[in-house]
Amino acid sequence: MRIAVTGARGFVGRTLMTTLAARELAAVGLVRRAPDAGQRAVGDLTTRPDLAAALDGVDVVVHLAARVHVMHETERDPLAAFRRANVEATEHLARAAVARGARRFVYVSSVKVNGEATQRALFREQDPPHPEDPYGVSKAEAEQALARVAADTGLEVVVVRPPLVYGPGVGGNFVRMMRWLQRGVPLPLASVRNRRDLVGVHNLADALVACSVHPQAAGRTYLVADGEAVSTPALLRTLAACMHVCARLVPCPVALLQAAGRLAGKGGEVARLVGSLEIDAGALRRELGWRPVKSLREGLQLTADWFTGARHR
Repeated sequence: MRIAVTGARGFVGRTLMTTLAARELAAVGLVRRAPDAGQRAVGDLTTRPDLAAALDGVDVVVHLAARVHVMHETERDPLAAFRRANVEATEHLARAAVARGARRFVYVSSVKVNGEATQRALFREQDPPHPEDPYGVSKAEAEQALARVAADTGLEVVVVRPPLVYGPGVGGNFVRMMRWLQRGVPLPLASVRNRRDLVGVHNLADALVACSVHPQAAGRTYLVADGEAVSTPALLRTLAACMHVCARLVPCPVALLQAAGRLAGKGGEVARLVGSLEIDAGALRRELGWRPVKSLREGLQLTADWFTGARHR
C-alpha cells in the first residue's frame, strides 16, 4: 500500500509523514513545488493540473492541503476563493486519484461543518451541517462533492472533522496565546466556564493512519478529539505550567467580554475563547478501535517545549 499526502510540508502533514514512516507504511508527499526526497510536485491544485504522474502507484490519498481560515482576509469574495481551493480542487484531486487506480480518499474536513459552538448537546457525525463562515461552508460543500465522486466511481471516501489542532509547529491563535502567557499579559478570562474539545497533532495523525488502512472506515465520517474537553482558563493554566510561567488570569463578566469583542470587530475570536465546542468522537473509537496516543497534558507539554525552544534558537 502506498499513501499520498497532500500538504505534506504543513503543520499536520509533517507529523503525518513521520507517523507513516514509523509505521513502515510507504508514503509520498504531494507538494506544490521543489520536492524533496519522498515527495512529488503537483503545482497549484486550484489550476487543476495534470496529476497522473504524481498519483502513479498510489492506493490511498490523504488530502490535507486547503485554504484555511484567514485572519486578515484580502479576497473580495472569500467564499469564491474557499470554493476554488477547498471544493473544486478537492474534487479534481479525487477524480484524478480514481483514474490512477486509488481506492480510498481520506479528506480532512473541519468540525466547522457541524457549527461554531455547542450549547447542551455534543456535536455528532449525523448532525445536520450548520457551517457559519465561508471556510466551514467550503468544507461542507467539499464533503458533498466527494460523496458525488464516491457514488459515481466507487471511491472509498473517509471524512475526518477535527476541531482546533495544536502541537509543535502550531500557528494562529494558539501560538498567540502562548506569547501572551510568556509575556505575562493579564488575561480577563478567569470567569469563563466553557468546555472545548481539541485534538493534538500526534493524535490526529494517528487517527488519519487508522482511517487510511482500516477496512471499516470506508464511506464513514468521523469526528476526532483528544477526549478531554477543557475550559479556556484550565487550558491556559495547564499550558502556562508546561511553559514554567504563571497564567495571569483576572475575572471579567463574560457578557462584557462579548460586548467588547463585538465593538472591536473581534466577536468571532472572543466567542471561541468563551464559548463551548464539545465533540462526541466515540464512533472513531468504537468502529476503528482508535485511542489517542497522547494525553492533553502530554500534547501541551510537547507544544510548550517546541515553543520555548523555538524562541531561544
